[in-house]
Amino acid sequence: MSRYVQDLSKAMSQDGASQFQEVIRQELELSVKKELEKILTTAPSHEFEHTKKDLDGFRKLFHRFLQEKGPSVDWGKIQRPPEDSIQPYEKIKARGLPDNISSVLNKLVVVKLNGGLGTSMGCKGPKSLIGVRNENTFLDLTVQQIEHLNKTYNTDVPLVLMNSFNTDEDTKKILQKYNHCRVKIYTFNQSRYPRINKESLLPVAKDVSYSGENTEAWYPPGHGDIYASFYNSGLLDTLIGEGKEYIFVSNIDNLGATVDLYILNHLMNPPNGKPCEFVMEVTNKTRADVKGGTLTQYEGKLRLVEIAQVPKAHVDEFKSVSKFKIFNTNNLWISLAAVKRLQEQNAIDMEIIVNPKTLDGGLNVIQLETAVGAAIKSFENSLGINVPRSRFLPVKTTSDLLLVMSNLYSLNAGSLTMSEKREFPTVPLVKLGSSFTKVQDYLRRFESIPDMLELDHLTVSGDVTFGKNVSLKGTVIIIANHGDRIDIPPGAVLENKIVSGNLRILDH
Repeated sequence: MSRYVQDLSKAMSQDGASQFQEVIRQELELSVKKELEKILTTAPSHEFEHTKKDLDGFRKLFHRFLQEKGPSVDWGKIQRPPEDSIQPYEKIKARGLPDNISSVLNKLVVVKLNGGLGTSMGCKGPKSLIGVRNENTFLDLTVQQIEHLNKTYNTDVPLVLMNSFNTDEDTKKILQKYNHCRVKIYTFNQSRYPRINKESLLPVAKDVSYSGENTEAWYPPGHGDIYASFYNSGLLDTLIGEGKEYIFVSNIDNLGATVDLYILNHLMNPPNGKPCEFVMEVTNKTRADVKGGTLTQYEGKLRLVEIAQVPKAHVDEFKSVSKFKIFNTNNLWISLAAVKRLQEQNAIDMEIIVNPKTLDGGLNVIQLETAVGAAIKSFENSLGINVPRSRFLPVKTTSDLLLVMSNLYSLNAGSLTMSEKREFPTVPLVKLGSSFTKVQDYLRRFESIPDMLELDHLTVSGDVTFGKNVSLKGTVIIIANHGDRIDIPPGAVLENKIVSGNLRILDH
């Protein structure tokens, strides 16, 4: 057979395969459309419009999911960002503050991502209602910070909470206690999307309810949903109408994410006169942050690349602290007018994150999500600012909770700052074992939080309790073997010690 005929038949068979895939894809989209229409018919009239918007949003996302194949980035095109595209915080701060900082602050809105539950820490209800310091919850501290700002500068910076259907009801009940605070609080809900069966790719939900059999059929689609749901809620237009220009968005469990006047001033008074529509705060990676998303230059634009988008062969390179030195803190400053413009043009482009889950009954599902920072490439004149590590203080586990409850930090007007008594500014590495995972177990195991000012590293494993006024210094490793129990006595000072199953104390 001639080479030409070989090539032709190969091309035809490839074309046939892709045509076949296209037919299957179209049929699948049609099946999903029918399923979603069935679900919509079960919506009560007062929820109909809202449900329709959610399901339309899901259909768009699902359509894109079917179109995209393989990792969403071409590794060969990834470049280091140009020098001036990531500015050092010191340079931003060196500009100082204008006299009219109050009028600048009046154009700001603080948005906290409040869709998450405290399940990973063994708590029911919204994560923002977990007590983190002196009985104060994440939400209490946030309100205190903004109230302090409004009182100090005589301003009206509002707080907006993006809730999910999981957190909305409980959060709203709590908000009444802030009625007398000098902070206007608004809420809106992120979308509610149906989980899809991993095999059939059809929605698991049969109707709009999320109780009974349907409890696990729905999910909030990641914080990238903020643009659409903020716009759809009408709140975006309301705030623009009140003269607001920028939102500062961060995770409610990041206790370092406070309003920074220098960054705000840089946005409101750009040094080159070109308004910046999107600022992402990044900070230097440590070994603990190798999985964090990083900023790169891609096809002439700043782009956030997450580990899930990296081809397997390049994951180690992605994790390298020497090549990719910074990661995204998810503290973002975004122009409201730009969000409105891009939303109306349907021009916000975010990569899809495919998150596989197994439901309680054993069914494998996938949920399609997006990340708020991934939209950076859709905005004009975007910028990264390399901020001090102190602006990234997330509490994801009880190990993090131990740090923020300890004397490493002092609390002032809702903000945590590293104690001046600590000689070096880095945070100790703390690893608490599975006996400490749930907040109530963790609290039971500490009669009081140890003195950690001189601690570098703490590892605790097994059935361990701490008496009052324990002091930990240097590297401390405490391991109770299965069936053993270790009670650290009140007043104990452990410095560079290994304490093992039979309570022998050895020099480290």
